[in-house]
Amino acid sequence: MDLFDKAYAYHAAEDVMKLGLYPYFRMNQTAVGTTTVMNGRKTVMIGSNNYLGLTTHPEVKEAAVRAVEKYGSGCTGSRFLNGTIDLHVELEERLAKFMEKEAALVFTTGFTANQGIISTLVFRGDVVISDRTNHASILDGCRLSYGKQIKFLHNDMEDLERILVDLKDKDVGKLIVVDGVFSMEGDQADLRRLVPLAKKYGARVMVDEAHGLGVLGKRGRGTCEAQGLLHDVDLIMGTFSKSLASLGGFVAGEAKVISFLKHNSRAFIFQASPPPAAVAAALAALKILEREPERIEKLRSNVAYMLTHIRAMGFKTWNTESAIIPILVGDDLKTFQFSKMLMEEGVYVNPVVSPAVPPGMAALRTSYTATHSREELDFALEKLKKTGTALGLIGPNAPGAPVEVHPVNGGGKAGAAEQKEFLKVPAAIYARDRQWVPSLMTDVETLFDPEKNVYFRYGDAQAFLARRGDAVVGRIVAGVDRRANRHHDEKSGWFGFFE
Repeated sequence: MDLFDKAYAYHAAEDVMKLGLYPYFRMNQTAVGTTTVMNGRKTVMIGSNNYLGLTTHPEVKEAAVRAVEKYGSGCTGSRFLNGTIDLHVELEERLAKFMEKEAALVFTTGFTANQGIISTLVFRGDVVISDRTNHASILDGCRLSYGKQIKFLHNDMEDLERILVDLKDKDVGKLIVVDGVFSMEGDQADLRRLVPLAKKYGARVMVDEAHGLGVLGKRGRGTCEAQGLLHDVDLIMGTFSKSLASLGGFVAGEAKVISFLKHNSRAFIFQASPPPAAVAAALAALKILEREPERIEKLRSNVAYMLTHIRAMGFKTWNTESAIIPILVGDDLKTFQFSKMLMEEGVYVNPVVSPAVPPGMAALRTSYTATHSREELDFALEKLKKTGTALGLIGPNAPGAPVEVHPVNGGGKAGAAEQKEFLKVPAAIYARDRQWVPSLMTDVETLFDPEKNVYFRYGDAQAFLARRGDAVVGRIVAGVDRRANRHHDEKSGWFGFFE
């Protein structure tokens, strides 16, 4: 067996490309703010994680440029050896103070931060308990550890407690890890119930605030602050690639724990140091967040505006509590089609399909920033409505819209048209399998002809069409067999439907 056989057999991406629906790796030709340029066209961006709109802020850009001029483009080593500069230390001290923890540690990326924290703390014999919809970096950190990994149902505190009860008599270290904001769904972890459970059963708690930092809480410190548990969560992890307009990750907690990670985490010790420009940009963005909390309120206002209007149009959304509003589509290919049509209309969104979400739960993951103008949001809403209606996701033909049922009557052009419409599905079925209903005639259109269909000599039938808006969504037939009733002295009939 060739190791590469799996690669040679992989064709999912190519299949989508052949359909002209491939949505990934699109190139931005300018800086990505509330708008970008793709394929030479200005495009409204409602798919980025630039929640506070700071990636193009003059202070952030200037700080990055100054850092390159002073320190160069890189740090030439790992943090553990020669790769630490004073900006790293300043950022760590400021983050610890901001999160109201004793100490903080900066990693090169948020992904490796989660990997490094979990795999370092969870030893053989320990247990890490993870929400099953946690970010991939958390799941990989669990796999890299030598401990046992147990997943609980998404935000299900009863399931979590069941696991903790099973472990209560075992002398093992326990770490519960959750996203503060779940990146695909946009909902928050139920920390108000989770933290008391952790204390009751002797478990430590780590919260990933990647999508909560700069979004939730009075001062933008995330889900922990928003739920009044900033001082009750043991470890708070965060990233710089969302609200802090840069690249990197960090963890804040007790000084002894941070020191242990600093001297034992392979993901920290053996990784190149975060470059000066990235550190300086994150530090500048953090300072802006601290002094301009009104950005958080503007972001929340924009999200509330979009959520209200998206739901009013008839789109289905998950129970979002963040800057992320997922629009549920269901089908993968329709989600890709939705994304493509919006792109053609000048709006960029992120399609998310399985395995990022469960099968049948494909969605457009829209997200918003503090710097989106009302005009940009209204433009996006206009295009969402146009494309959603065209795809039958909203409007009179959308799933969930009212359905009207009308009898199919013969006579006249209208009646003939209804009969023809009704027969589309049974004719297609009968054409594939002539034995589907043996009593049907070879010429399936004789079904409605009392002179040709022998059934009408002994029975009565009525067909109905079910319509949602302009679309036929169902075909129903009810019948009574007079011959059977006469011979068997019983009131028998039948009821059938298509679709």
